[in-house]
Amino acid sequence: MYVHYEMLDPASSYSLNRMSQSSNEMEVDKLTDSSCGEHVKSLQFEFLKHLEEEENVDAKSEVILVGHDFGGTCISYAMELFPHRVSKAVYVAAAMLTSGQSTLDMFSQKADSNDLMRQAQIFLYANGNTQPPTAINLDKSLLRDLLFNQSPAKDVALASVSMRPIPFAPVLEKLSLSEKKYGSVRRFYIETPDDNAISITVQESMINKSPPEQVFRLKGADHSPFFSKPQALHKLLVEISKIPST
Repeated sequence: MYVHYEMLDPASSYSLNRMSQSSNEMEVDKLTDSSCGEHVKSLQFEFLKHLEEEENVDAKSEVILVGHDFGGTCISYAMELFPHRVSKAVYVAAAMLTSGQSTLDMFSQKADSNDLMRQAQIFLYANGNTQPPTAINLDKSLLRDLLFNQSPAKDVALASVSMRPIPFAPVLEKLSLSEKKYGSVRRFYIETPDDNAISITVQESMINKSPPEQVFRLKGADHSPFFSKPQALHKLLVEISKIPST
């Protein structure tokens, strides 16, 4: 089950779906985050309900969760609530937080005022300029450098027309994770070394703070490896799915 970067819906899963359809080794079930203006708990409730009620998964079977970017926060929350339903969790250039952290805490690790992410952010104020921001958009002139610096032009064009703002409230909410539940699920991380949105420095910092079972590196991958390295990403996901229990 793939939980993608909210801003890239539905483009981020297009390439993986295309790969999975041509292969009998992996079936991708995409979750679309439709509650864009609500708090993360509402979004996560939709996700968890989907996990529990998925028609193609019976009550006793397990799924492999794959999270990209903010999707990492959602799969961590699912692991805490339903550890018995998750056989493996794969973080692809994703927020892999520790208990008590928020997604904002992750981005705050790179406090350089010249950071490309900070330059690209455009805060939206649906409740008026005197109130806290309600969403974050990105400057379209910086999208290629930020998210798609290694991706083909045709995929960048597809993604650019389908992008939407990110709700701000979920970025602030802190996760509560336990070793007994969240910690019981096998975790894997796929690094994207040419990533300008979540830098390799930030990725490695998250890995060092909460080491997963195994770390993989997609050489030449930007923040959107489903575009920049789709075949290599697909191969890694299949490989991870076949790693036996220890």
